[in-house]
Amino acid sequence: MKFIKQDLLTLLIGLFLFSACKSTNSVGIDPDPDYAIAGDLKVLPLSSVTVGEEATTTTSLGVYPLGFIKADPVFGSTEASIVMTVSLPSLDYSFGNGAIVDSAILVLPYASTVDSSKITRVYGDTATSVYKFKVEQLDQDLSVQKSFLSNKEWAATEYAGSIKGKLRPNTRTSITDIVPGKADTSRLLPVPMLRIPLDSTFIQNHIVNLDSATKSKLSKFNAAFKGLKISVDKAESSGTGGIAFFDFSSTDETTRPKIEIYYKKFQSNSQIQRDTAFVSFPIAPVSGPVAATVRHDYTGTPVQTQIDVPNPATPYKVTYLQGVGGLKNKISFTDLKKFVDETKAGNPNTRIVINKAELVLNVSSGTDVAPYIPAERLTLYRLDIAGQRVNLTDNIEGVGNSRNPRYAGSPAAFGGFYDKKNKRYTFTLTAYLQELIDGTTQDYGTFIGSSSLTQFDINSSIRSGARTVLSTKDADAGDKPLKLNIYYTKTN
Repeated sequence: MKFIKQDLLTLLIGLFLFSACKSTNSVGIDPDPDYAIAGDLKVLPLSSVTVGEEATTTTSLGVYPLGFIKADPVFGSTEASIVMTVSLPSLDYSFGNGAIVDSAILVLPYASTVDSSKITRVYGDTATSVYKFKVEQLDQDLSVQKSFLSNKEWAATEYAGSIKGKLRPNTRTSITDIVPGKADTSRLLPVPMLRIPLDSTFIQNHIVNLDSATKSKLSKFNAAFKGLKISVDKAESSGTGGIAFFDFSSTDETTRPKIEIYYKKFQSNSQIQRDTAFVSFPIAPVSGPVAATVRHDYTGTPVQTQIDVPNPATPYKVTYLQGVGGLKNKISFTDLKKFVDETKAGNPNTRIVINKAELVLNVSSGTDVAPYIPAERLTLYRLDIAGQRVNLTDNIEGVGNSRNPRYAGSPAAFGGFYDKKNKRYTFTLTAYLQELIDGTTQDYGTFIGSSSLTQFDINSSIRSGARTVLSTKDADAGDKPLKLNIYYTKTN
């Protein structure tokens, strides 16, 4: 009898626990109830429109674009060039008596990424396209300029050097170091670099032959040697092309941009024998401006059609995003008010609590083909009442006592990284959607754009060249439309 009572008690406890676990419509990819998303799920369609990016300042980027993409049937052509101030190796630097230039090289280190799939950053074709890069001296002193917008054209007319060939962003080459009084040595460059030969006569006349007074101050040197512009000679280039990115942030002598000058000078107490010497003139944004110019031509492309007619009678099935100051999307929560009204059902005391909100952006099928693969990362931001770009509350961490309790938790949790398996991007905008529903924030414009993998930037991205084609809510059969997943509960 004792055992029967124990069995009956166990059965009653079990039935009680089971009845207490009523379904709450929990939705989540993790079966652990501590991580499940509780509440009802509502999927809302969204509207998306392709919009051209505004010009943005290009100083202090760290990474700068250079190259030419031509005849992309969807995105047309893109051209990027770089202008740079050259600094002195030291004040009052002297080349010695009777210095004559042997050779000079403009050195540009390729930018690197933390993406394990590739070491360096080039968007486009590195296999077959041939590029001719030309270097010219600027017509005006770059160091005293005030505006460095991405659409600014920089006049440069005096030839300084060039190189023609393929981009080799994954190749570290060997060079010969000159060691005075000893045998020259060969060494492997620490990182892949683009090395452009400069005209010896140009360097002789514009650097070596400058008097000591001109080299006594950086401002005087910059006024004489106005700066360099490097661009693509489109007539001498072939193939579909690409945009390469170069790192101007390093201060390490072995990996920073510079002009290397090899020259001969008379030995001490001799007017006959000469030594070969070497010096490098650094190129660093902390010493003088470095800037980029980007030009896009969408003539005759589907992109131009959407820019010209953003709201056609027959909705577009895709929208377009593009880095290097190209294109962004404006998204609209067109059905959000309807969702709120239906959920409250006329009861003003009903409050909708957003447990999680996810913006899901799907890449249109067949548009993710190399070399023009989708962007590794997108950015999501809104406009404030003044029309300025600001982060969503979900992407504001805060510091110290001002930490934001509604922060998504990390860049990965906020999202925007490309999911190669599912071919989509996902953003968390739980706090932002709650603000829109509660009326504490107005939607003055919500946008998505391209971003570099490692440097999230709500401004027009110049550090990413990628372009992406997204499906809209009117997507073709077989394509998944963009959508907003809302996990919510309502209280009275």
